[in-house]
Amino acid sequence: MTTETVILINHLKVEPSNQAALVALLKGNIDTVVSTLAGWRGSRLIAALDGSSVTIYSEWESPRAVDAMRADSRMQAYFPRIRELASFDSVLGQIA
Repeated sequence: MTTETVILINHLKVEPSNQAALVALLKGNIDTVVSTLAGWRGSRLIAALDGSSVTIYSEWESPRAVDAMRADSRMQAYFPRIRELASFDSVLGQIA
């Protein structure tokens, strides 16, 4: 069975004064948690020039890997910290 990479886009709205703190939090989590999870292939952070948002572009092995990431206890502990700084929406898809 072959798997095709799926793309997870998280778009986070943030107050410009909190953007740097949010980026630091996201980078730290990618380095210490996300990068250790099965099925993760890579992530990029895109910080809006006006400071109002951060977009996370991540590639995963499968939708199941994304579900496992979201259920991971380390991620569950991390999500409230993100919500303190930003609101966010997620989209899971494939390259068209």
